[in-house]
Amino acid sequence: MEWKGRRQSDNIEDRRGTSAGPTGGGRNPFGRSGIQIPMGSGRRGGGLSIGTIIFLVVIYFVLKMMGIDMLQMLDDGSTQQSGYEQTVGERPSTPAADEMTAFVRTVLAETEDTWNGIFKAEGETYEEPTLVLFSGQVSSACGFASSATGPFYCPGDRKVYLDTAFFQQLSDQFGASGDFAEAYVIAHEIGHHVQNLTGVLPKFNQMRQSMSEVEANQMSVRVELQADCFAGIWGKYTEQKGLLEAGDLEEALNAAHQIGDDTLQKRSQGYVVPDSFNHGTSAQRAKWFKRGFESGEFTACDTFSGAI
Repeated sequence: MEWKGRRQSDNIEDRRGTSAGPTGGGRNPFGRSGIQIPMGSGRRGGGLSIGTIIFLVVIYFVLKMMGIDMLQMLDDGSTQQSGYEQTVGERPSTPAADEMTAFVRTVLAETEDTWNGIFKAEGETYEEPTLVLFSGQVSSACGFASSATGPFYCPGDRKVYLDTAFFQQLSDQFGASGDFAEAYVIAHEIGHHVQNLTGVLPKFNQMRQSMSEVEANQMSVRVELQADCFAGIWGKYTEQKGLLEAGDLEEALNAAHQIGDDTLQKRSQGYVVPDSFNHGTSAQRAKWFKRGFESGEFTACDTFSGAI
């Protein structure tokens, strides 16, 4: 993919190099949960005794009399941002990290150009989302998530969350390498944002409250496949700009195949459980990305009518 030297989006929030603590429950309803790392000590209660509190208060005033303000020291060490505690740290500054950031910014800018044009043609205004870069763990309006969650979109704050280490995992663990495979991942999450703006996600979240788990999974598959189709539309517009190189389409289709529910389940447990699918099979994901890519039409992405 010919991406260098092109416009880069400013809609990036870089939280890498910071330590974010959870601000609430919940989980991303559209990304895989992965293996969650238990947080906390596991002890019940956890409060301080009256004696301990009195002791700490005495220590505080003794230090205060000595000219040492512990509250000021604590305040200097951290800042409050977007509902999570952010400990100041160093962001990645290696050439590889800088190039990855430039790549993500460029792909995001290309999705902005694509969807701004499509919405404008329909007489609508596209509200550009923010993409949050994080490392290890992050807190969002959808709750706390670790890197094991994978890239996800949160409708609550209209942000895409991405730990770029996932791209290495995509290549090494899933066998889906290439910059266009990585771009497909970003475009898929932006597809969820488009669904949020057009009312698909709000309607699904409302409907799922009265659905069984199996029914909710089946509907989730249709939601995910539409996001794949929207990613394909973006791919079409990118091709029309002359940015695609030989093999790029194959990279995206391979990525879609490698992260299909059936392929992932076979790899992890040796068998598949169709009722638990919530993203679609490998064949379905590749099919709907290709449909969006070949048509470039919003109307071609109706995954809610008929068979998928």
